[in-house]
Amino acid sequence: MTIPPTETLLDLRGLACPMPVLKANRALRDMAPGTRLRILATDRASVADFQSYCRETGHAMVAFTESAGVLSFVIRRRAETQPS
Repeated sequence: MTIPPTETLLDLRGLACPMPVLKANRALRDMAPGTRLRILATDRASVADFQSYCRETGHAMVAFTESAGVLSFVIRRRAETQPS
């Protein structure tokens, strides 16, 4: 798998719920708004977990694929809210 230079890769294969979401959350907190994080996971629960996570946090899931049991999520970090 080739990762575009504009994405950060987080390989979480083998980890069970809730670890993939917790580790992705930690990584996204340190990333600039608008950047992308590609997460590789094998836990089937990650599909629903990342959908819920994105809904609750405002990050955008821009891609989801599955190949040979490996789930690949691409999440774009939300823009920071501007103070009013």
